[in-house]
Amino acid sequence: MNRMMAIVEREMRKFFRSPMLMIMSMMLPLVQLVILGNAFGGKITGARVGVVDYDHGPEAVKVQEDFAAIAVNIKTFKTFPYDNEIQAREDVRTGKIDAAVVIPAQFSRRYYSQDAPRIGLVVDNSDQFTSSSLESEMQSLVDALNQAAVQPRLATSVALEIVELYPYIAYMKFLLSGSVALAMYVSVMIGGGMLYIDDKARGVHEGYLVTPITGLELVMGLNVAGAIKAVLAGISLAVIGSLMAGLGAIFHPMQDLELLCVIVTTSVAFNGMMFLMMVRVDDPLVPRAMFGVLNTLLFFPSGAIYPIAAFPKWLRAIAIVDPFTYAIHGLQSILLKDGGFTAIWGDLVFLSTFGVGTLLIATPLFKRTL
Repeated sequence: MNRMMAIVEREMRKFFRSPMLMIMSMMLPLVQLVILGNAFGGKITGARVGVVDYDHGPEAVKVQEDFAAIAVNIKTFKTFPYDNEIQAREDVRTGKIDAAVVIPAQFSRRYYSQDAPRIGLVVDNSDQFTSSSLESEMQSLVDALNQAAVQPRLATSVALEIVELYPYIAYMKFLLSGSVALAMYVSVMIGGGMLYIDDKARGVHEGYLVTPITGLELVMGLNVAGAIKAVLAGISLAVIGSLMAGLGAIFHPMQDLELLCVIVTTSVAFNGMMFLMMVRVDDPLVPRAMFGVLNTLLFFPSGAIYPIAAFPKWLRAIAIVDPFTYAIHGLQSILLKDGGFTAIWGDLVFLSTFGVGTLLIATPLFKRTL
């Protein structure tokens, strides 16, 4: 035990002598959290919509009044008048406006006579996010127009009542779990995998050959040190990210305990996975070349950015065996949902089993000789 702790102490001393290494290992997840958290997931505002009014009747005026209300209140879009549909279509195609609404002639008359009145919407569907938001707002407006002026005493149609369990969750809050897991992965990759290979290339491990340290003690010492680094990175980013995103989970002791359990088991899983991949590697350029590939292969299929339910079957298969998937699910269950241990016990079991299993496989593969 003392020999193993000596290795841990050496690794941690080397790590803390270079604070820039720890800062840089957290820089990518923090930048990602700030940039992607604010660039994605927000509500569309300020879209440009052209209005071609061929009717000029009372119902057409009412539609334009509704447009003005949207522009003032929720600000999804603002309108610009057009004289003809052809020019509006061309401006949508060339990107001068994002959509065009066409109110046909005789719209008011057909509305009052209940003769299938219609409003046209021309959208640039190459941008799915903007077009979907505009279509949703226009559909809401049309649904409001279709409501009877005098409501019947008895409901004659089916109504859907939506109950949201949680307040509005901004994308930055949703992305925080992925950023915490990514910070731990970067810490393991830079502070564990790359340093381990660099030590082998520089001959540092030759010093261990003249000591009574066993292969198991050396493996456990390196992995305990790597796990401590990953835990520090995970805790630091969870605290900083929660404060930036406005999450209060870190101020509740029970949630802090649950968060610590997920971070510790995630660090064990990541270190075991990384050590298994690096145990037979001697070239220091290999982990650097693998960094981007592993980041893409492990991070994006995990559900950190987009839900797994939308993936094809082959990508879902990767997500099932990806430790990132369980780390992010556990972190989201704590930070966003306050699900308790009931929600994360499966994640803890998988991460612990994965970490111990990879270490048991890697230990006999470790070469204590040159």
